[in-house]
Amino acid sequence: MNTERNLEWLARSGYAARGIVYILIAGMALLSTFGGGEPDQKSALKLVLEQPFGQVWLGLIGIGLIGFILWRIAQSVLNTDHHENNAKGYAVRAGLLVGAVTYTGLATYAIGQAFQLGFGNGSSDGQKSATAWLMQQPFGPYLVAAVGLCILGAAIAQVVKGVKRTYLKYFDANWGKGTLLDAICIYGLSARGAVFLIVGGFFLYAAFAVDPGQTGSTAEALAWVRQLPFGAVLYAAVALGLLAFGLYSFIEAKYRVINPPNVGGEARAIGARVSQAARRHI
Repeated sequence: MNTERNLEWLARSGYAARGIVYILIAGMALLSTFGGGEPDQKSALKLVLEQPFGQVWLGLIGIGLIGFILWRIAQSVLNTDHHENNAKGYAVRAGLLVGAVTYTGLATYAIGQAFQLGFGNGSSDGQKSATAWLMQQPFGPYLVAAVGLCILGAAIAQVVKGVKRTYLKYFDANWGKGTLLDAICIYGLSARGAVFLIVGGFFLYAAFAVDPGQTGSTAEALAWVRQLPFGAVLYAAVALGLLAFGLYSFIEAKYRVINPPNVGGEARAIGARVSQAARRHI
């Protein structure tokens, strides 16, 4: 019972922490027209640090993000959402594991700054630095292109999840389906998916140009939107969509069904697949 309660606490605090980050990003994006900072995840946490009791708040967010990472790992490795053992199920679980990795740097930054531990002080160009390192590896441009394709796949999945409302199967039956909350979920998932599409496009272009400087984060994606025809309107729509995604994260924190991990069943399933693979090679 304690294990289930701990898992639920980790998951719900993680969704709430993610919601805070995206609401801050959206607020910075909407205020950037009047001279605000860059609306990205690390800038959002820096904004928290500058507030009264900023280290305390940032520490709580960092702990929540660690909870979110652990929950994503449980979803992927222990299959807490009971995905089928097929190509689609494995792809979803792989995406969840990638999600855990992508939030590791942000959680490290938050904890390092909050508790003055001397780590997590990387520059805001950490994404470009990581891409530059990847580009220097054998077949580097292809690896960067693969990252871009993964981001595009995640973006499309987010939009489909919102438009088709497949998130409903993970929500409590009494959560208020068909209300304003439902509209917030659809809008938020679609907007975040649109931002991911742009970011994935940046990675593909960086791979084509063999130039890690061409990659971009949420801030660059929003700046690109602003340069389009009717850019100011589109920019505001996307920023409000990121705000909706932050609210969607709070909705998940409240109403998401948190299933206990089936450790024994997953171990047996892995053992069965290993045995089948061994028999094929005998």
